[in-house]
Amino acid sequence: MFDIQFRRRAAALASTAVLAALTGGAVASVAVAGEAYRTPPAPIAQILDAAPTPAVTLSPERKTLALLGRENLPPIRAVADPILRLGGYRINPRTNGPIEARTTWSNSLAFEDVKTGAVREVALPQGARFILPRWSSDGQQLALVMEAPTGLELWVADLKTAKVRKLTGPVLNAAFGAAYDWLPGDAGLIIRQVPEGRGAAPAQPAAPEGPIVQQSAGRTAAIRTYQDLLGDAHDEALFDHYFTSQLARVSLADGAITPVGAPGVISGFSVSPDGRFLLTTRLKRPYSYLVPAARFPTEIQVVDATDGKLVKTLVDRPLADNLSSAFDAVVAGPRSPQWRDDAPATLVWVEAQDGGDPKKKVEIHDRVLMQAAPFEAAPVTLVDLDLRYGGIEWGRDDFALVHSRWFDNRKEKRLAVDPSKPGAGRVLIERNYQDRYNDPGSAMSRRNALGEEVLHFTPDGKGLFVSGEGATAKGEFPFVGVMNLADGKTTRLWQAKAPYYEAPVTFADEAGKTLITRRESKDEVPNYFVKPLKGGNGRALTKFVDRAPQFAGVTKQTITYNRADGVKLSGDLYLPAGYDKAKDGPLPMLMWAYPEEFTDASVAGQTVDAGNRFTRPGGASHLFLLTQGYAVLDGPGMPIIGKDGAEPNDTYVEQLVADAKAAVDAVVALGVADRDRIAVGGHSYGAFMTANLLAHSDLFRAGIARSGAYNRTLTPFGFQSEQRTYWQATDTYTKMSPFTYVKQVNEPILLIHGEADDNSGTFPIQSERFYAALKGAGATVRYTVLPYEAHGYRARESVMHTLWEMTDWMDRYVKNAPPRAAAPAAVAPAAK
Repeated sequence: MFDIQFRRRAAALASTAVLAALTGGAVASVAVAGEAYRTPPAPIAQILDAAPTPAVTLSPERKTLALLGRENLPPIRAVADPILRLGGYRINPRTNGPIEARTTWSNSLAFEDVKTGAVREVALPQGARFILPRWSSDGQQLALVMEAPTGLELWVADLKTAKVRKLTGPVLNAAFGAAYDWLPGDAGLIIRQVPEGRGAAPAQPAAPEGPIVQQSAGRTAAIRTYQDLLGDAHDEALFDHYFTSQLARVSLADGAITPVGAPGVISGFSVSPDGRFLLTTRLKRPYSYLVPAARFPTEIQVVDATDGKLVKTLVDRPLADNLSSAFDAVVAGPRSPQWRDDAPATLVWVEAQDGGDPKKKVEIHDRVLMQAAPFEAAPVTLVDLDLRYGGIEWGRDDFALVHSRWFDNRKEKRLAVDPSKPGAGRVLIERNYQDRYNDPGSAMSRRNALGEEVLHFTPDGKGLFVSGEGATAKGEFPFVGVMNLADGKTTRLWQAKAPYYEAPVTFADEAGKTLITRRESKDEVPNYFVKPLKGGNGRALTKFVDRAPQFAGVTKQTITYNRADGVKLSGDLYLPAGYDKAKDGPLPMLMWAYPEEFTDASVAGQTVDAGNRFTRPGGASHLFLLTQGYAVLDGPGMPIIGKDGAEPNDTYVEQLVADAKAAVDAVVALGVADRDRIAVGGHSYGAFMTANLLAHSDLFRAGIARSGAYNRTLTPFGFQSEQRTYWQATDTYTKMSPFTYVKQVNEPILLIHGEADDNSGTFPIQSERFYAALKGAGATVRYTVLPYEAHGYRARESVMHTLWEMTDWMDRYVKNAPPRAAAPAAVAPAAK
């Protein structure tokens, strides 16, 4: 059913702003009725209301940029539109598509010629808003999903005429996401449409017909914590109603719609490169109330793209509700089906050789198979993998790049395979995928004759163009290089130079002589450029301007320092515009962080200077506090490292406190922060970190915890990077839960949570019960619930109010906090 009643109940809790009003250290609990949304101090609101920078998408033949104007933050009345939460999805029942809180709509369109720079505006209907733009394979048409009062329509913008036209009425079904795909040769499109004559949605029964019963017969089924699941028979009926779709062909000439096959709960489809077949994924009953729709019984088939007749059934698998909690656990049988991009109609899929259980000791964990149309010959093994499959990048008859990785040791391999001689692969790259300094980059692509993205080889065919971030201690300087197909070694052809961060987007030509890049610096707004690979600065394609000039005087530097055990750490230190250390002295500060787990201390200690990046805050960014006289240490390293085979989280608290102490000592030694006026904050896992630091240290005067989880017994089958269950690591779960130590939280803490949080593990009850526990322990705590908001905050009113809450809390308990005993001096860190 619609979740309006539940949400209004929670919204009422939010609008009354359940909080603890505390003054002068006295403890009191007050519910303030009808508290309105607040606006943060200037210039925060003015920055947030500035027009967003347009998005850019490049045509496949690299000759045209589509410039997509974007709407700003939506009003709360839009975010408050009715939604349905079904099977792990959230949809707008009015449009059968995405909800406002998860969608950035475009509201203008222009085409820019890459060669000449000429820009042509496309005249859209008044009030038009659209999503999911996608180019045709020849780059002459751009399809758009346009919102209408009663649904979603398919429109097409013509490059030659710079005009748009409507192809269909409001019939698209975007409940599962993308609702269309181009057919090869731009002969038309395949869409998922609402079945004709669907009728009204099932009505909520006036009374239940019986209890809700779930049953298990001794099967092991470690289920992680999911949100928005089906809850009863009415939810199942609603799921069938809204997620059932009909595949159909749409003529590009006149918009005529021709059904393909029978309707069903079609969660995915893709067109073969030659356009003859469709690969479809259909979900079936019995549904589950414990896992999202992706684990429902699934039938994967190949059907004829013209009439929908069955050609091949790849798998008909049952409900997958019994996977282990290990991150490399997968379903048994065929999975991850796809079309081979460099062949007309060859099906490729993967099958686990360990039954899907990564704990099994086997030499081969995954097998990649392929089978060409007409799918009558036996499948052939493309390659066997000793790690878990991670995807394939197709190139040509004799070369494809297969990715595999393993979570436990953070290892990845990239293998060269010869599809014309299947059965073996050569390891080209083997590395720790968290190692930023030695990242060889990723393969670049081009559009082939079939209209598919494939590997971009060098003209002599012996190398593969790659691009990467180029991370070093001195900064990130993206590069373009050539990876030798024989040995996997990369030779760099071009690399960004200081003071710029310049990221390659693609080549503007097949020979790889001209680049299109996105360039920025500390003081320059990101813009797109076209430039020769060797020599010359090139020419700007866009002229985007600074949407927050109020930040122009803010300074940023990356500081490095050491943890007590020698692990090297870093963070980005921001200081307000006009700050003079000699005159102004140490400032009140907010540290905003997010812990990360590592298996290698040397990788965890990698530091990268961010001095060449353009920084402007948006949304509910903590960086807005710079406008209010605060210093900010953004992203101070909080690594949690597993050593000698030990799990990282077994020493989580000890390492976390050591990380935080090193950061505090560093900024105090630099003379920019007042040790007595430093707060810590974070979002999601950063909120969990914040609560733990207040419970286990006295380093901070206050904390801000947004959308966090605080009691790990509520996520008993794993969380974040923890794969063990509560029963396998009870002591770790208990020690990591700040809920256990509420009596040790003796600094003020601000809790903020979206009432409709959809993130796994951070359901609102986490903050609700943590607040109740803190209140019961006599803590200084304020708890604010944002109506209708999910894990991130979207509505303009919610974002503004969040920033007001954060500013007010910092002013009250940090900037104007009374002094306390000074801590010992620390050794000065290195500043870049």
